[in-house]
Amino acid sequence: MRQSELMQDIGVLKRQAAEAAVAHVESGMIVGLGAGSTALKALECIAERLMAGRLTDILGVPCSEQVAEDASRLGIPLTTLACHPRVDLTIDGADEVDPQLRLIKGGGGALLREKIVAQASDREMIIVDERKLSDRLGMQWALPVEAISFGLRAQIDYIERLGATVQVRTVPEGSPFRTDSGNLILDCQFGPMEDPDSIAGALESRAGIVEHGLFLDLATDLIVASPSGIEHRTR
Repeated sequence: MRQSELMQDIGVLKRQAAEAAVAHVESGMIVGLGAGSTALKALECIAERLMAGRLTDILGVPCSEQVAEDASRLGIPLTTLACHPRVDLTIDGADEVDPQLRLIKGGGGALLREKIVAQASDREMIIVDERKLSDRLGMQWALPVEAISFGLRAQIDYIERLGATVQVRTVPEGSPFRTDSGNLILDCQFGPMEDPDSIAGALESRAGIVEHGLFLDLATDLIVASPSGIEHRTR
């Protein structure tokens, strides 16, 4: 299959997953709006339902500045956690998902705000195509870790002692990537993780590390799109 045909097929799967998730959005809800290419499909589906009158009176809580821009462009009304600290349903993507519905997120750099919104949500619905499924986290994806600039070398050394190879994320021009909060992202290649909880705990104990991309007990629903159809798993 040619690359263009493969990407087209993946785009179809992402749209199917998004449509299945947005079917759970009801009028009057506060909806968390996740970041990433699959979550963008969900924004488009929500906007279409609003325009058609199939959804009314919803408010979205965006997980990044880019998501806020995309949602505004599509005509989705927005709010904040300051105004609505409880979110009914968040629809978000993931970089990698294991059989226990544990996730690696942060490929787009929005992991801190995504986790804040996820923790405020009654339901965290993750939408992926089948490529994102792994037997163990870390088989396909490095773990993003958000850190402040001060003492960065010490944080890198600490994470390397935990067993990872660490790379500071950069933009195409070569300068360091900055999150919406002005922090850096360290892409940490642990390989297949036997105990993600221990890695999460070690990272959370370290000053200077703001957040990590392990979402271990947050996903309540997983929607997987594949050529054979849609699968909806719950935890």
